[in-house]
Amino acid sequence: MTTAHIHDSASAGAVSFISAHQAELAAICRTFHVNRLELFGSALGSAFDPARSDLDFVVDFAPLAPADYAAAFFAFKEALERLFGRSVDLIVLSAIRNPYFRRQVEQSKALLYAA
Repeated sequence: MTTAHIHDSASAGAVSFISAHQAELAAICRTFHVNRLELFGSALGSAFDPARSDLDFVVDFAPLAPADYAAAFFAFKEALERLFGRSVDLIVLSAIRNPYFRRQVEQSKALLYAA
């Protein structure tokens, strides 16, 4: 069973904005073989500007062939941008090499979807 929800600790920022699209978000995640999707950054706090802020996501895909992985990554990013009508930054946690940035992401992320 899949879930699409925002973690209880995420109480500000883009929470209501994203919550309004939970069903569509879950469908997009299933389409692109997403195992987990988490929100992080300014979207979780008072710095989020509904008129101008982008959305920052951490994604974990199901195992895919390299060519399929690249296609899924970029198509998923575009689908998120269409759904939310704004720029999206999409990262894979395992690709983060900066330990300070990685720690910041891990401490602030909020679960949106889990397959």
